[in-house]
Amino acid sequence: MRYTLFGRSGLRVSELCLGTMTFGEDWGWGASKEESRRIFDRYVEAGGNFVDTSSNYTNGTAERFVGEFVASDRDHFVLATKYTLTDRPGDPNFGGNHRKNLLRSLEGSLARLDTDRVDVLWLHMWDGMTPVDEVVRALDDVVRSGKALYVGFSDTPAWVVSQANTMAELRGWSRFVGLQLPYSLADRSPERDLLPMAKAFEMAVMVWGLLEGGVLTGKYRRRGEEGATRYEGASERELAIGDALVAVAEELGASPSQVAINWVRAQRARALVLPILGARTEAQLKENLGCLDVELTDDHLRRLDEASPFSAGFPKSFLESDGVRELIFGETFGLIDPYRP
Repeated sequence: MRYTLFGRSGLRVSELCLGTMTFGEDWGWGASKEESRRIFDRYVEAGGNFVDTSSNYTNGTAERFVGEFVASDRDHFVLATKYTLTDRPGDPNFGGNHRKNLLRSLEGSLARLDTDRVDVLWLHMWDGMTPVDEVVRALDDVVRSGKALYVGFSDTPAWVVSQANTMAELRGWSRFVGLQLPYSLADRSPERDLLPMAKAFEMAVMVWGLLEGGVLTGKYRRRGEEGATRYEGASERELAIGDALVAVAEELGASPSQVAINWVRAQRARALVLPILGARTEAQLKENLGCLDVELTDDHLRRLDEASPFSAGFPKSFLESDGVRELIFGETFGLIDPYRP
């Protein structure tokens, strides 16, 4: 396990984060407390120090488990949780991004985690109602109070995050150093605007949905090998990706899951991407951690990209076309060495 700076901050986090949405069986699936402890211990043994949870995961059970697991060495761990989602469906103020729900939710999280502060507090999902300035100022107050050290956005449009960070910089409020989103070989849509935005603001990108609910484990393929399943709900594109993953995995002596995770890890040129590993069993986590021992070549990445082609569309494809560049730069585009990466 290696470590990296968490976006534009001095915080050091492990290159793989442990997600804990599976901690607890309150939702009818997930891991028991004993299995959750084994998953946690396996992650720590591998060198991981970054644990991500949420106020609503398994109705608060995940936070209680995590609080107990980190208690013996709290300062070693980078502990992240989220606020936004309701835990009283009939009450309009028990969910959302507004200040009242933020403080109520955070106090509950701190109690369940048995700690006086979290290292990272995420806004979980954008509610489309709360003014951006209310969110930015309220989270700045939380940081100034010491109840959270850093803040980030999860599942939020790029224009909102851009507005929030620009506002924070202009007004001297706490900037957002992290972004959390789904990203995988099967869903490259964040490459359109979210990843370029994160790179511009030097935000760490925490990635969930790495395996697309099992589609990228090699379980669903077009080919008819023993053990392969022709999943009726999978698209031809997903099946083609599954075939490519299995082929690369067989060459490397790895699992398709490890290849899928490492494809995400290989996108560091687009942004500082950090995968979140979620597992219901210790065996699943052990397999996913095995990605640290697998290295994809440029040829492997090319073949995987070809199986999952992506076009950013307008305006990127328009502005980078030869004709438009000639309109802007004349004959000089190739003569200019831009200093920005």
